[in-house]
Amino acid sequence: MVVMVLERVTPSLRGELTRWMLEPKAGVFVGDMSALVRERLWEHICKQVRDGGAMLIHSTDTEQSFALRLHGDTTRSVVDYDGLQLIRIPAN
Repeated sequence: MVVMVLERVTPSLRGELTRWMLEPKAGVFVGDMSALVRERLWEHICKQVRDGGAMLIHSTDTEQSFALRLHGDTTRSVVDYDGLQLIRIPAN
């Protein structure tokens, strides 16, 4: 399972992702694909995100059974805490 969350990106980038994934809510994409396709899509997103932000969540063989990656200007950050990935929400 792969989940991508895009913030403040162009409609054309969102449209490109709908070729591979479903968009159940604006900017949230869900799909099931090979690791190669996932990595190529992520590389493409990272090149096209401009002033926006992107988050990739995918299943993997870890204690949590998933991994998180962020790129660009997102409203959250990932913190590694003894091998666990946690989300940090900045205080206003």
